[in-house]
Formats: sequence, structure tokens, C-alpha cells
Amino acid sequence: MFLGSIYFLRLLKGSTSHCKNHSKYSVSAVLRSCSQTKLQAFFFAKYLRNPSVVPHSHGAIRSWRFLSCKDLLESEQENWRACSAKYMAMTKRIKQRLEAHYDKYSSSLSSPVIRFGEYVYFEENGCIFRSKLGEIDEGNNEILLGTEALPFHNSLIQRIRICPDHRCMAAAIKSAHSEESACIVVKLNTLPKVECIIPNVFSFEWATHEILFYTTQKNLQCHHVYLCDFNKKHSELVYTEHDARYFVDLYRTKDKRFLTINSNSKNASEVWLVDCHQPFKSPVLVQQRTEGVIYHVEHRNNELYILTTYGDPVGYKLMKAPVDSCGLENWLSIYTVKENTKLIDLEVFKDYCVAFLKFCGHLYLDIFSFVSNSVRNVKLPAWACSFELDPHPEYTASTFYFWLLSPVQPPVRFAYSLMKNSLIEHTEQEVPVTMNCHTVRLEAKSKDETCVPITVFHKANSKELRRMPLLVHVYGAYGIDLNMSFKAENLMLIKDGWILAYCHVRGGGELGLRWHKDGSTTKKHNGIQDLQACIKLLHELGYSQPALTALMSVSAGGVLAGALYNNDPHLIRAMVLQAPFLDVLNTMLDPHLPLTVEEQEEWGNPLVDETCREYIQSYCPYQNIRPQNYPSVFITASENDQRIPLAGLLRYICKLRKAVQAFHAQDNCTKVKGKIRNLWLAETLYEKLLQWKDCCPDPTVTCICTNIFVQAEFLQSLSKSYANTTLNKSSAVASTFSSRDGDVGLDSVFSFLPYPSIPNRLLLPLEDPVRVRSDSFPVPFLRLLLLAHTLQSN
Repeated sequence: MFLGSIYFLRLLKGSTSHCKNHSKYSVSAVLRSCSQTKLQAFFFAKYLRNPSVVPHSHGAIRSWRFLSCKDLLESEQENWRACSAKYMAMTKRIKQRLEAHYDKYSSSLSSPVIRFGEYVYFEENGCIFRSKLGEIDEGNNEILLGTEALPFHNSLIQRIRICPDHRCMAAAIKSAHSEESACIVVKLNTLPKVECIIPNVFSFEWATHEILFYTTQKNLQCHHVYLCDFNKKHSELVYTEHDARYFVDLYRTKDKRFLTINSNSKNASEVWLVDCHQPFKSPVLVQQRTEGVIYHVEHRNNELYILTTYGDPVGYKLMKAPVDSCGLENWLSIYTVKENTKLIDLEVFKDYCVAFLKFCGHLYLDIFSFVSNSVRNVKLPAWACSFELDPHPEYTASTFYFWLLSPVQPPVRFAYSLMKNSLIEHTEQEVPVTMNCHTVRLEAKSKDETCVPITVFHKANSKELRRMPLLVHVYGAYGIDLNMSFKAENLMLIKDGWILAYCHVRGGGELGLRWHKDGSTTKKHNGIQDLQACIKLLHELGYSQPALTALMSVSAGGVLAGALYNNDPHLIRAMVLQAPFLDVLNTMLDPHLPLTVEEQEEWGNPLVDETCREYIQSYCPYQNIRPQNYPSVFITASENDQRIPLAGLLRYICKLRKAVQAFHAQDNCTKVKGKIRNLWLAETLYEKLLQWKDCCPDPTVTCICTNIFVQAEFLQSLSKSYANTTLNKSSAVASTFSSRDGDVGLDSVFSFLPYPSIPNRLLLPLEDPVRVRSDSFPVPFLRLLLLAHTLQSN
């Protein structure tokens, strides 16, 4: 759900995780996603302040065994400065282009307007304003909260709530650089005044004009609900959650009749009702938590409308029950989401319920009428990949507004009339529709024959796609869809000739609840195999090639990306990770970390289950680092990230660098041994040449044999001394060969290179000393000559 709107499907986006911001709302409480692009441009430089990278031993990196986390960070930063110095000019050009794209696609989009009764509220330049309905463009705007009143530097306004009589406003403020948060309560008198600041607040709702319920957050967990009475100036504890797997938040029903206390884990829910007419009465339980049953509650005409996973088939259903007898046995199903369909959002109006759905990559609406119990299906434009509902739609509205967008299409506003059953484009400002970008939807067959969707974008009328660079996106965790929202930098990449591919692997939520379950806990390998199949299919169909392919992921998506990085490094040339989750095993073995217990329903519990421990170890990116030829990798992280601790990422980087260095040392040693083996073959050749020279009457051939014999005699003596060469000498020798030469074994294909004193037209096959052919030199012998030539020249 999006900030500013009353949300109904909290668990559709998970509760808390290693993968995302703990808030279930977007950063745009009062900021629409396109206004957010300016914030993204601002944060872009912030994110790159302390990046951690794994180059091929640039700079002097000190051993991690003797350094603290702070020392490691400073070492990585120093290394990054050394690595990035030569790219300063390029970085400057890219930054200028990014800023131009952000300005182009954000300047024409206004901030959202949130309606509460006869007033509208909006944000501008970090301040909250209020205006009477219809007067927003007349300049009669009242400032309610300015940046000077915010408790944190670089704060974000995440959500606002207005009390029923419009005399008080509560606003959620969060630090941009940490998990610090607060609720600011403002009295809306002639001169608005900050009444109080409540620290560490996650969610809050007004029950009456003077009673505010709120939850507190500690170590990324919300377990307590409080009631604050501004008339009596006191607070009291209302509810406590004792199970660490559960996360508590608050919601007020659209008709403002009830406030719900929602305690959610990944697999179960429990809802308590607070009567807003009698807020001091004890909360009433709707249905006791049951493993595997998730549910959320809305209210209409003295009936509860319950969105739940209870019953068959697997997926969400809308049920109803009387308020006075709302137990599970009284739930009556009235609407079922189709199998393999993702329920993205659900919004309740007075006489209608609107479900936003995704099926086979396409978006559509189901409009359910409470009056006639009928469903209308509305297809949305084929180019749309994501949507945003206008914040806080009115319960009694007959028309609702939403935005459609894609990774390469800026948001376009649409309106749907519930009474007229009509969908119209309702863009107030002109937003350029991207016409020069081609969209392709593919399906890759995974190892178990499951079809995995892929969405591909590239420049229209592109030729020779195989020569174009490819950027692959993946996530695949917590039942959350891969982010398909608009980003201005995607248009820049498309313009520069990139192909963008979004792999909707199992573990995500693109195909519904079963899609998530088939990629979580003991089925995590499914998502890894899905990603592998997607990349292979793209290459097979001519979308780029491994040497031009980069893989990108964020947070928990780093598990799949990191696993492929270990298992199939040949499929990609580079990888980019943003705050990645890479050490699943050690994280899940540490119960003192704030999210470990809660995350057990996603990853399993290796603390008590040895089979689970072994399974996690089999795919965990950190645990499976080994000496091999890894692609380039770029990692960014935050010093203050409680979800992805910096220390773990630094350990990953150090272990990865050590493995890369070990591989190069081992590879150099292997090459040296291979060359010694080939040199040993010279002794056999030497003996055969002696026999052939004595029995061949042709003087021309005798001359050629004499030249070859001289070279072989040299190699024979060289092999004895070369076998005793030290590793350092071997490394120095091996470094003179290009890595493109590949293996030096006998089966390698190597193009002809001339060698002094041997005619280019002749070949002496080792297996037949009598025949002479005139096409090419034998590969092993030629390599011996090249090696000798290299040693001599050095």
C-alpha cells in the first residue's frame, strides 16, 4: 500500500524483512513517486559516499583478520577512492545526464493532494500545507508543519492522519539515514502549534478527535500499542505482542467505525477491534491466529469484510461475517482471486470493492458490487507494469484515481467511474508516453519445467541485439514483486542501447501466494534455478551475451544474485548489489539480531533443524565463495543499516577478495604446470626428430628438421630447469600471457602464429613423424615455441 492511503493488504508486502524498509508505506506519505525522483537523485550521491567494491586487487587492501569493522570500512573506502579516481570525468558526465533526466520527468508532476473532509493536504519542500477544497490553486494555503520543527536532519514525511474534527494532525517523520522515527502531533489552531513529539512511533490512527492510538518500534520490531489521551495528557498500554515472529500495526476502517490492531507474521494473522465510539473498552478479538491463515479486516454496514488466505484454492478470498459473531466458522466467501493471480491491492468503497490484480504480466481491475454481488473485469493498458493508487480515496467516492507506470514509462493518471463503469486517462499535465521502447514478455523453463516470466525492454527497431549490453534485475523473496516502477535512469540506459530484463522468479509474488511458497524456506533453490534459466534463455534468443551481461539486485534479492554469482559466473560479466543480504546462514544462526526470529518463516530455522542448516548452507552466497574466476562486482551499503549490518558485508567482500586472489595464484600455478607438461613433451619430440632426421633423404626436409631439432633440443634442456622454477617466477611468467589465451592444454584450439626459422607452410605432426603437411603447426608444439620465445625475450 502506499503512504497516505488507508491500506488493507499489509502482509501482501510482508511485515519486516532484511529486504526492505520496515515501513509498509512508500517514502511518499505526502510525496508521490514521481516527486520522489528528486529525492532519489539527492540520495544517489549519499548512497555512493561509502561504497564497497571488489576490484581485481586495486589499491592496498589490508588483511581483514587484523582489522576492526571501522578499519575495514576505511580500507574499502580508501580502495574505492583509488579505483574510482580514473573514472571521475565519466562519473561527472553520468551524474549530469541523470540530473537532467530526473528534472525532465519530475518537474511536470505535482505533489499529491490528500483529502480529509472539506480540506486537502499536500507537501511541498518538506513542509505540510492545508487548503480548502477547490482553493488550492488560489494561493490560500496554510502551512501546518515546517522543516524547522522536524526532529531529524534530512527527515522524510511518511504519513499524516487528521483527527475527525480537523483540529489535530499527526505526522510520521523518519530520518533519511537511520531507523529513527517519531510522530509529531500538531494542533491546527489559527496558528498551528506542535503539541508533542512521540519518539519511536511506527504506525498511528485517531480513534476520536482527542485520542490517538500508536505503536512503538524498537530494534525493528513493533510489539506494543498505546492509547494517548490529549484531553487528560496521559498514555496507557493497550496491547502487547509476546511472539517475536509477529509485527503489530494499526488501521482504521474506511467508514471510521473501528480501529484494528493487526498482529501479523509471515504465515498467520490476528486482528483485534477497537470501537471508535468507545475507545477505552478492551479490544475484541476477531479470530485467533491460526498457522497458515492470513487475514485483514474492513467494516461496512455492521458486517466485517475479511480478506484472507483461508480455504481452497490457494490464494486470497474476500469473505464477510457479522460483527457480533465474526469467528472463522461464520466466514462466508463472496469473491475469490483466480489461481496464479497476484492481488496487488484492494480498496473498499461504500458500495464497491476494487481489486488491483496482475495475471501473466498484465494488470487489470475486478470491481465487486456489494449491492448486486457481481464482478466487473477491467483490462488496463498493456504497457502498464505497476500502479499507484491516489492516497486516501474518499469512502463515499463514485470515482477513484490511480497512476499506471512501467520501468520506462513515467506515471500516467487514470480515473475509473464506479457508476458509469468507464476508464479514462486523466493526466492533468502532459507526460510523455515512451513510444520508442519495445516491450517483450517471455517465459523461461526452469530446471523442473516451471515457466518463469521475463519482461524485456529495449530500444525500438534495434538491430543486432546480441551486441547490446544487458542489465538483468531479480528479487525473489518475501512474496514481494520485483520493483517495476518508473526510474528515469532506465530511459537513459535504453537510449544508450541497453536491454533491460526483469526476471520474475519464484520466491517473489508475481504469480500469487503459491509462487512465493515455491521459492521460500526449503525451496529456495527454485528461485536460483529460475534466474539461471532466464539468463540462459535471453542469451539463446539473442538478447546480448554473457560478456555484455550485468546482474542487479537489492536487499534480499542478493541471495539469488549471489548464489548465481557463485554457481554460474560465466553467465554474467558484472554484478551490482545495493545493500544486499548475502550471509543467510550466520544471520539466521544469531537469535540476538532483531529480525532473525521473524525471518524464520521465510528462510527456515537452522538453530533447531540440522537439515535446514545444511540446505541454507548449500545456497548461501557467503558460505559458497570459492577460488574461481568471478565477474566484476559493485556493492553499496549503509553504515547505519540495521537490516543488513555493514560488518557482514565487509566480511563477504574480504572473503570474496581472498578467494579471487587465491584463484589467480592457483590459476598461475596450473598454467605453469601445464607449460612444464608441454615442455616435457619436447623430450619425446626430440627422440622422434632424431629418428626422422636419420631416415629422411630429402635435403629440404632435412634442413627443416634441423631447425626444428635445434628448437626441440633447446626446449629439452629448458624443461629441466623450468620444472624447478619458484612460484614467484612462475607467476611472473604466466602474467606475460593474455587471459584470452585460455587453457594451455593439448585440446585447446590456437590460431597459427609464425615462428622464426620455421617455414609457415609446413607442419610436423607429433603422431606421425614420416608425413609432412602444409596447413598449420601442431598446437602443443607451437605453444612450446611461443613459451620459449617469451622466456627468451624476458
